[in-house]
Amino acid sequence: MRPSHSEHSTKAANVNLTPLIDMVFILLIFFLVTASFTKEAGIEVDRPSAQTAVRQEASNLVIAIDKNNEIWVENRNIDIRTIRAYVEQQQAQNPEGSVIILADKDSRAGMTVDVLDQVRLAGVTKVAIAAERE
Repeated sequence: MRPSHSEHSTKAANVNLTPLIDMVFILLIFFLVTASFTKEAGIEVDRPSAQTAVRQEASNLVIAIDKNNEIWVENRNIDIRTIRAYVEQQQAQNPEGSVIILADKDSRAGMTVDVLDQVRLAGVTKVAIAAERE
């Protein structure tokens, strides 16, 4: 007895999806491992320009100072008195990390120096001030 047409087509329509799902998970892991995540301060800052600006690839923490001399870290406005404790906490998690101070060109230079001082008092030696290359 020959199988009917409907029995034959259901056998051919069966597709094993296990290798496809495995491949999707492998690609997902590949993209997660190779993706680079950048840390942002969370505000728009008009950086000053400098002829000697050099690109720094990785940083542990970005501290931004806007034109109103407000300090921002990870989308939060923080006080100058809390910077040292915050940086010490981040430094304990990643001792090899660095800090980038992203100061607006219209902010007070004194505020940038105060932030720099607090970062250095927290024990960070790798500190950079962000600028745009002319």
